[in-house]
This record gives sequence, structure tokens and C-alpha cells, in this order.
Amino acid sequence: MVRPLNPNILKKKEKELFFTGRCKHRHLYCEHPNCFRTEVLEKNGDLKEGYLDIETTGFEANYHHILTYVIKVKGEDKYYKASITKDDLDKGIFDKRICEQLVEDLSHFDVIYTYYGTGFDIPFMRARCMYWNLVFPEFGTLQHKDLYYVVRRLLKLNRKSLEVATRFLGIEGKNHVLGNEWMLARIGNKKGLDYVMEHNIIDCEILEKLHLRLENSFKKTTNTV
Repeated sequence: MVRPLNPNILKKKEKELFFTGRCKHRHLYCEHPNCFRTEVLEKNGDLKEGYLDIETTGFEANYHHILTYVIKVKGEDKYYKASITKDDLDKGIFDKRICEQLVEDLSHFDVIYTYYGTGFDIPFMRARCMYWNLVFPEFGTLQHKDLYYVVRRLLKLNRKSLEVATRFLGIEGKNHVLGNEWMLARIGNKKGLDYVMEHNIIDCEILEKLHLRLENSFKKTTNTV
């Protein structure tokens, strides 16, 4: 099966090599995009990596929707982010607009890191996008690394939460969404949504710090979203 890579995020020379160059298996890189990632992008330090966190109104995508999301660019003070608005709720489109933006924002990355994204963030986002008839990143276009499973494998802790792992390693900043702010966010209140967004940003920042502390201790492999 051909597993595509999004050529729109490549530099001009990389794009040319992607369509004309051959990997170690003697296939065109466009036929073996994972080889292109490892043999070209990763080798040259050109992988576009980001840290993702979402906040939702609940845990089941058929009853709940996304409130906010943030994707932090690795090594940069740059964020892709969006939140619902009261107007979205009044119109009854809920998270449709930000799901459209989320799909666009994900197209800027080769690899996304989450914390327990395998169990929640990724399937929740996929479900909401499918509900709105949006094309979630096609198989092979986006790689995903869940640091929850890295922590579970590498560190013997009493709990495997992001808070426990970061506190243990001396990474400060973890906070929690308070009840009042979360309820305000659910009804589209801007102050509440800004508070929740700040929570997303902080989680992405400490997730990056956690990744940097652990990245030399595990194999650099990712799963396809």
C-alpha cells in the first residue's frame, strides 16, 4: 500500500527529491514516504514536529465536541490554535469550523506528539471530523508518537499521568481547568475559552520539555495516524 506524505509542507528541493529520488529499497520516495522521512527529512533535521493538546466538553465524540486545541511547533514559540465561539454554538455548528481549521493546521506537520493521544485525542478528533464530513489526515500522511506509552515503559511511577511524570522530572507548569472556567467555556464565554486555551498551551509546553528529557532513551519510531 502506498502511504502518502503531504508534499505541500516540503521545501522545493525536497519536493523534487520526493517525486524523483529512490530509497534504499529502490522505490520512488513518493511510494515509500516513511523512507523519505527517515532517509531525508530526519537525517537533515527537517522533520516538522509539533505537540498537540485538545479540550472537549466530554469524552464521547457522539455526544460531545471540541472546545479548543493547540499545536506547538517543536523548538519554536509558534502555536496553531483555535476555539469555538458563542456564535458557533448559536448557529448549531459547534466545532465544525475549528475542525476544518484543525485539519488544515495538521497538514503543516510530519510528526505530532501527544500524551495519551492514542486513547483519546486522535480518535476524538477523527470522529468529530468524520461527523462533519471532513477528511482527517489520510493514512500515512501524519506520524504520531504518544509519550504516555514512553513514560509507562521507561519510568516506574505510581501513576502515569502527565502531571506525575513532569513533576517527578522537575518540569513545572502543569495546571488544571477549574470548574467555573470550564462551564463558561462550554457556553462559548470568551473569558472561559481563553482560560482553557491557556491550559492547552501549558500542556503543550510541558509535553515538549518531557519529550526533550526522554528522547534519547527510546527508539525514534512513530505510528501512523
